Amino acid sequence: MNRAFRYELPTAIVFGNGAAGGLADHVRQLRGSKVLLVSDPGVLKAGLAERLTAVLESASIPYIVYSDIEPEPDIEGVMRGRDAARENGCDCVVGVGGGSALDTAKAIGLMLNNEGHIRDYVGIGKVPRKGAPVIAMPTTAGTGSELTIWSVLSDKRHRVKLSVGSPYNCPDMALCDPELTLTLPGPVTAATGMDALTHALESYVNKATQPISEGMSLQAMKLVARSLRTAVLQGDRLQARYDMLMASLLAAMAFHATRLGLAHALAIPLGARFGIPHGVVNAILLPEVMQFNLPGSLEKFAEIARLFGMPTEGRSPREAAAQAVIAVRQLKEDIGIRQTLSDFGVTEADLDGIAAEALLSGNIPVNPVQPSADDLKAICRSAMRREREA
Repeated sequence: MNRAFRYELPTAIVFGNGAAGGLADHVRQLRGSKVLLVSDPGVLKAGLAERLTAVLESASIPYIVYSDIEPEPDIEGVMRGRDAARENGCDCVVGVGGGSALDTAKAIGLMLNNEGHIRDYVGIGKVPRKGAPVIAMPTTAGTGSELTIWSVLSDKRHRVKLSVGSPYNCPDMALCDPELTLTLPGPVTAATGMDALTHALESYVNKATQPISEGMSLQAMKLVARSLRTAVLQGDRLQARYDMLMASLLAAMAFHATRLGLAHALAIPLGARFGIPHGVVNAILLPEVMQFNLPGSLEKFAEIARLFGMPTEGRSPREAAAQAVIAVRQLKEDIGIRQTLSDFGVTEADLDGIAAEALLSGNIPVNPVQPSADDLKAICRSAMRREREA
């Protein structure tokens, strides 16, 4: 690799067991005087938000809690959060939760300092000025929203997903405490972990890859291979939780600079139209996308196979690369993700529309093999079948 590249990361990262205890100090460093704590109902039920409000209370930092967050966060929820922050005089946003809560918190922060509606900024580079300070605290290990430029939101009325991308949408701080992920249920751990793997893998093999992103992608995949099964099946193992949160962070730092590939291009319309959780739809699609992409990056897929401990010695480049697909299928099976697209109601009649929407994604041009609409439909057909039928 000898081409020029650029890498920037405006977000400060604070990572470690117990890091959440420093929240009040970080709010003060960002000159926040009153906090809008953005969280989802599941995080509230688990008692994680209460742990953080106790930290704020002990430091005499006032706050309000905003929890009008759905699994696929709605653009109108962003605007309601913006209004709540303005009405209560909040000048700092703390997002606590998975991707839905963090994407919402980031968008609320943007709208505190920008006029209009969040839909005005759909696309990339359309936000005119920096928002209010945002601290992102992930409670899942997968989305990487704690440091990316993107907020992925839903327009529930029109059943579409909208992405707002801007350097101004990066949180000021990613405050990452693996202890906050210990209560995450196994199925959610599995889905978000596969999302992290998809981020790392698609960034690693795509055409925009660069030395810095490649190093982070490789380390992220190594951590997933080592620890995702343990995190799912023995969720109280703090080392596994540490590894997975680090994998998620590194994968996000990789694709932050490179974008992704076909799994994510297809995941957007499939998630919006059929309500498939983002990590689950990525897990369903990833082996099929890998199979399609093999000819475009045999050497890299062989390296992925080796990271997962698969036998590659003495095999042809194509045979060694194919071991990566087998490894990901095995991982998906081991952690209990066995659904197909058909289980969520996807039919042959839906494929033309899904493929047409996916082809509009900015992830298509960087994919290692350029797909046609028919290629995307074939990938979906493979993901509609049980593996034993494939």
